[in-house]
Amino acid sequence: MTYGVVWFKRDLRLADHAALAAAARQGPVLCLYIVEPSLWAQPDAARQHLEFILESLRELYRDLRRLGGRLHVVTGEVVEVLARLHASAPFAALYAHEETGNAHTYARDLAVGRWCRAQGVGWHEFAQFGVVRRLDDRDRWQGLWDEQVARAQASLPASIAFRPWPWADVAPPGAAALGLDPWQPPRRQVGGRRAGLAVLADFLDQRSGQYRGGISSPLSAPTACSRLSPYLAYGCLSLREVVQATRLRQAALPAGDRRGAGLAAFVSRLYWHCHFIQKLESEPSLEYANLHRGYDGLREDDWNPAHFAALTAGRTGWPLVDACVAMLRETGWINFRMRAMLVSVAAYPLWLHWRQVGLWLAREFLDYEPGIHWSQMQMQSGTTGINVPRIYNPLKQARDHDPKGAFVRHWLPQLRRVPDAWIFEPWRMPPALRARHGLGEDDLPTPPVDLEAATREARTRLFALRARPEVKAGKAAIVARHGSRKRGVPARGGTVAAPGQLSLKF
Repeated sequence: MTYGVVWFKRDLRLADHAALAAAARQGPVLCLYIVEPSLWAQPDAARQHLEFILESLRELYRDLRRLGGRLHVVTGEVVEVLARLHASAPFAALYAHEETGNAHTYARDLAVGRWCRAQGVGWHEFAQFGVVRRLDDRDRWQGLWDEQVARAQASLPASIAFRPWPWADVAPPGAAALGLDPWQPPRRQVGGRRAGLAVLADFLDQRSGQYRGGISSPLSAPTACSRLSPYLAYGCLSLREVVQATRLRQAALPAGDRRGAGLAAFVSRLYWHCHFIQKLESEPSLEYANLHRGYDGLREDDWNPAHFAALTAGRTGWPLVDACVAMLRETGWINFRMRAMLVSVAAYPLWLHWRQVGLWLAREFLDYEPGIHWSQMQMQSGTTGINVPRIYNPLKQARDHDPKGAFVRHWLPQLRRVPDAWIFEPWRMPPALRARHGLGEDDLPTPPVDLEAATREARTRLFALRARPEVKAGKAAIVARHGSRKRGVPARGGTVAAPGQLSLKF
């Protein structure tokens, strides 16, 4: 009897799994996850990503065992694994969710499609997010998003026939065998659907009351933010189930409950989540080339390795920047506003190109989602051509969001000895005062540039380029292809007035 192969990728769950549900309705299925050495060799891959996935796979394995099946985890390149499997036990169809990943997975999926056509194997893909493959008109996108998240969740048949693997399973390789850096954040979030459901329930029932007004400050953001991003990125939870669970919780809240406003704002962020991923889906080169090609050459020839080293080591001297890097290394997460500030500091006063900074941050973010990540890298660096540049001053951000220095003192212990008067610019402390507080040369690094002068020069260079007629002329096509239509953000089954696209109202 013929069967279908369900290829799990970044969809590590059984609930609302459209590919598995469709395959199971057709006949026996074989559930497969492939550890691809070439994928883990990419410069955006990190050990924490692998470990989170392996934790999620172990739980998925147990869930399938309870249904009488098994998840087969195989190591190899995808087309080679499929070819060997097909030669040993021919299958009729391959089922998977659509993935808007990096350039490597894009090329891989094209190769899989070619192989399927050559072998006469049906290749069935299903939407994972509210992202539309081969979208022909951006004006239609919001309505399609509404339809996708409102659709009934995919349900599995009462019984599923599972196909056995035709040769012996081999344990997947670890991080060292895949050539990954051994470091991973010791306090990162744990993978798996159960952990994701617990975070979702805690947010919907308790923490959502802090969401509005709490997600910008690094002090309040760790609990005010939903913290669901890694579980969405790796598909432990489906976007549709999160949207629907949020709307149900909203509807059950009494009038005036602070959580209602927080949940409404959260649904709008889920909409923007897909909006940004759609950009990469429609423009795969966004990962490695300026969205507006009129910005080519803006920073490419000015790479400063010393500036990059100071940033990645958390040694810029600007306390809030360095504290964010320290938190990122420890937890794999910082809130959105601090991410934007890091990229802005890299792009403007440090004048670093977004690509290398983006690869570093991709490895540091546990919740690395390529579509959101590269869209944001370019937007914060001013190379989209359609957004007003947001140039964050890290000293102002510290005064606004960490006025007493509690965050920076937590993550940079040496600053606990710095008096309040010097906490925003500790490198300016007089030598005698440093000595009195036991602070040495290495404790308070001097910024690599004068913040005000370097930012002013960066702004001048960027706006001079933006003012060129040929650069202005290229803007319209980008707006037509990628811009938000600002017609309202879906919430509670209807729409609310949209914030200015990309402002996200922080």
